[in-house]
This record gives sequence, structure tokens and C-alpha cells, in this order.
Amino acid sequence: MNDIRKLAGQTVVYGFGTVVPRFLNYALLTPFYTYIFNREQYGIVTELYAWMVLALVILTYGMETTYFRFAGKKAPADKVYGTALVSLFATSALFIIAVSLFISPVSSFLGYKEHPEYIMMFAWIVAIDAFSAIPFAWLRANNRAVIFSILKIINVAVTIGAVFFFLEAAPKIAARGSDWILRFYKPGIDVGYVFVANLTGSIITLLLLIPWFLRVRPSFDRSLLARMLSYSWPLLVGGIAGSMNEVLDKILLRRLIGGTEGLETVGLYGAGYKVGVLMSLFIQMYRFAAEPFFFEKAGHHDARKTYAVTMKYFVITALILFLVINLYIEALQVIIGPVFRESLIVVPVISMGYLLLGIFINQSIWYKVDDKTIYGAWITLLGAAVTIAVNVVFVPHFGYIAAAWAHVACYMTMVAVSYIVGQKLYPVDYEVKRIASYILLALTLFAVARLLEGNNRILNIVIDTALLFVFFAAIQKKERFFTLLFNIRHENKDSK
Repeated sequence: MNDIRKLAGQTVVYGFGTVVPRFLNYALLTPFYTYIFNREQYGIVTELYAWMVLALVILTYGMETTYFRFAGKKAPADKVYGTALVSLFATSALFIIAVSLFISPVSSFLGYKEHPEYIMMFAWIVAIDAFSAIPFAWLRANNRAVIFSILKIINVAVTIGAVFFFLEAAPKIAARGSDWILRFYKPGIDVGYVFVANLTGSIITLLLLIPWFLRVRPSFDRSLLARMLSYSWPLLVGGIAGSMNEVLDKILLRRLIGGTEGLETVGLYGAGYKVGVLMSLFIQMYRFAAEPFFFEKAGHHDARKTYAVTMKYFVITALILFLVINLYIEALQVIIGPVFRESLIVVPVISMGYLLLGIFINQSIWYKVDDKTIYGAWITLLGAAVTIAVNVVFVPHFGYIAAAWAHVACYMTMVAVSYIVGQKLYPVDYEVKRIASYILLALTLFAVARLLEGNNRILNIVIDTALLFVFFAAIQKKERFFTLLFNIRHENKDSK
């Protein structure tokens, strides 16, 4: 249990750097955007951030995971750090140059011919964030979770501050006839200020990371880079496929439906997706803590047992979050504006998709620690194929709800294939039947809640809370789950 305690502690700390900033984003910016923007405008924000996720994966090309694998194990840590840093700087600079030279065709291809400034800001944001990835990886690898979290929170705080300045404060100041504000603010840019704010946050973060850019001499070892790239290219392929699984629906929706209606549908779906993606906050903070933890544990004799226990407790925790999100959806709907709330039907589907993604992340350790990342690439590509097929076949007939189900189909396929192949090459004795029973119980309780739902909100809350406690009681009886959490907390207090 010491290992689980360590991972739980790191997950909580990383939560302050991943979940807290993103929660602030959801709690402040999502309502703000969906109250001031119409569906088409929010569709622009949703689609371009989808492209941004894909571009960031390409520009980091698996170097974060590669750094964890190589630093101090396959080469001196400082040399790995310097080589990765120089490599990312070069590719990020080339990306900026290429987009600048071909801004017109790139803007036309993305569907923003009349707003190339959006694409130029988009390029700078992605390039800066990609270059910053290795210093952040160094902080994770060296257990500097607090500094990591502070920097992430500053990034989001600056972004949020800039958003409210340009889209809320500045228009009001300009309306009062204060000409000085026009030095910083130009009326009519509207959605463009979302990207201005993001770029401001990225630049500030880059400046704050300077001590970690300078911590080693920027050495470059060509032979080491070749070895690192041979390890990372399957991660790149898998990363591209994985990001496609996450964001391709927002990109395809516009093109499958077409015209202004397509962009409006992207905005509507994106708003509902924002509520369902709350599950991804937990998944992300867990991944940040779990990846270095899994690599550190890999050489121990009890590693596989630890992986199995970790999977079970991860699923239990994720299912609790799944139930909280979906049983109390009436409270969470305030996150998005009234004109977007019909899209809340996607929330249970999206949150279940992210639960399956979390299971896959736990499973993926078998090919990462055994240097068989090519398997991860193929499995994720298979998932991408499922995503594309479900979207292309079903979105024209069923609309954006089909895009949500594509996530479930994709991640379920990846989990199944990863488990089958992984058990042959790196067997881990997961408690499959017990985990499946917990998932079935959670889905059954959610279905019962929907069947019993009425017009009385207070009665709905009472019923939902009772059903949630049924799940609590079941896992407490089987796992002594809450007793374990209490003991961990008690032991942590005693150790201080």
C-alpha cells in the first residue's frame, strides 16, 4: 500500500497543476464563453482548440515519455534533457517559419481564410507550449510537483485574466469614451481575443520556465537523438491517433454537416462535451503522476502486482466521479449557457468514454516499460479508425450524439485489444471480473436514477444521493475502500 499511497499523494499534488487550472477554466471561461458567444462563435473556439491538441502532439513527438525512459537509464539525464530541448526548439522554430510563409493556404485549408490572424496566434501558442514540454517533464521526473502545479496555475490565471480584460472590462471602458483603452483593445475582434489571451498565458509561462531552460548547457548529441527518436516515433504515431480519438469529432462535425450549421453544431456539441470532459480532469492529473511512477516501479519484483492494484482503485475512483457528474447533472448544467444545454445528453457518454481511456492508460504500461511502443501505436491507430468510421457513418444520420458514442466505441476497442495483446507479452493479473462488476453496478445505478427522475428537483437529489451511497456501501464492503483512504490520511498526518 505504500506505492498506492505515494501515487495517490502525487496525483493530488498534480491535481493542483492540472485539475485546478482546468476546473477554473471550466468554471469561469466555459460559462463566460457560452453566455457571450453564439453557437457559431463558440464553434470557432471549439474547432481551433481541437486542431491545437493535434498540432501539439505532433510538435512534441513523444519526447516527454522518451525523456522519462532515457534520463538516467539509457544516457546521462542532463545530456538527454539538453538533446530533447534543442530538438524541440528547432522543430518549434521551423513550425513557426513554415506557418508564416504559407499562412494563406493554411488558413484556407482550416476554413479561416478571412481570419489568418487566428491561425498565426494558434501557431505561436502551439510552438511555445511544445518547447515548454521538456522543462515541465523535468519537473515531473524530479518530483517537483508543487513547482509544476504553481506554473500551470499561473498560466491559466493569466489566460483567464486576459480573457476577462479583453472581452468584459475593455469593451465597457471603451463604451465610456476612454480612448486610452484603444491602445490595447480593438472592438470587433471578439473571438480572436480568446487566442490573444491564450498566447499571453503561454508567453508568461515560457518566461517563468527560463531557470529550467538554463539549468544545463544546451548540449546536443546526434547519436542520442537518433536513439530517442527511434523510441519516440511510435509514441508520435500513437499520440496523433490518440489526439484524433479525442478531437477529431469536433473537426469532422463541421465538414460532415457543412456550412454555418456545421460550425453551430460544433459549438453546441463542444459545450456539452465540456461538461462531460470533467472526467478528463481526473484522468489527466492521474496520468501526470502515474507515468513516472510506473517507470520507477518497473524494475521491482512486485511491479505487476502494483499495476493490478492500481488499476482496481483507479476504476473505483473514476466510477465515483462518473456517478457524481451524471447524477447531479442539473447542478452542473450552469457551467454552460441556456442555448447550449440541449447538448447535455452527451455527458454520460463522454464521461464513460474517458473512463475507458483511463483504463487504457493503466494498461499501456506493458508496452512502455518493455520498449514495445510500436504496439501502442498500432492499438491507438485502430482506435482512430473506429473513431473515423463511427463519425463518418453515423453523424449524418444521428448528429452529434453519434460523435459522442464514437469515443466509447474507440476506447472500448483499444482496451480490449490492449488487454488481449498485453496479457501475452507482459501479463498482469488484473481483477477483471470485479472491475467489470463495479462498472456494471455504476451503470445500473445511473439507469435507475434516470428511470426515477421526475419534476421535483429536491426528490431527484434525494434519490440520486441514495443511489450514490449504494455504490459507496458496495465498494466499502468489498474493498474497505474508504477505510483505506482514512488510514492513508491518518498515516500521512502521523508522519508530519
